[in-house]
Amino acid sequence: MEEPDLGRLLHVLDGHGVEYVVIGAQAAVIHGVPVVTEDLDVTPARDTANLARLAVALTELEARIRTASEPEGVPFQAEAELLATAETWNLTTRLGDLDLAFVPAGTGGYADLRRDASTVELADGLAVQVASLADVIRSKEAAGRDKDRAQLPLMRRTLEEIRARERRRKT
Repeated sequence: MEEPDLGRLLHVLDGHGVEYVVIGAQAAVIHGVPVVTEDLDVTPARDTANLARLAVALTELEARIRTASEPEGVPFQAEAELLATAETWNLTTRLGDLDLAFVPAGTGGYADLRRDASTVELADGLAVQVASLADVIRSKEAAGRDKDRAQLPLMRRTLEEIRARERRRKT
């Protein structure tokens, strides 16, 4: 695998017309939370056409299933029908690790996250849908993993700062 390039990974998804929302720590980073992450978590729309576009993008990315015993990944045939059979796919690609979570903990999936997502233009001009920080917090709280609990205080503090700025702008 090359050096992780999450921007290029997003461009591949976008280039194939995949509908998704950036979630997890990467969404938190985009919102200004000072946490470190080296992977990309997304919640794709689950309709058949989107899964077909996602399968083509994953093939281009040379996606492999990432496991604890096989961090370089296990080969698999990315097909829409197969993608629809699991709630989560932990993948490694030639551009970095990509986790697909169709229904992240504490959420109802794509439509739920899309409702409060914001369109964020990244430095290279790509516009992506990013889950709201409140939704990221909701999901991390529901997941309850140690790594999530460790990040929650920073996320909550950043959300409070964002809300305070918004209140000041309104007055």
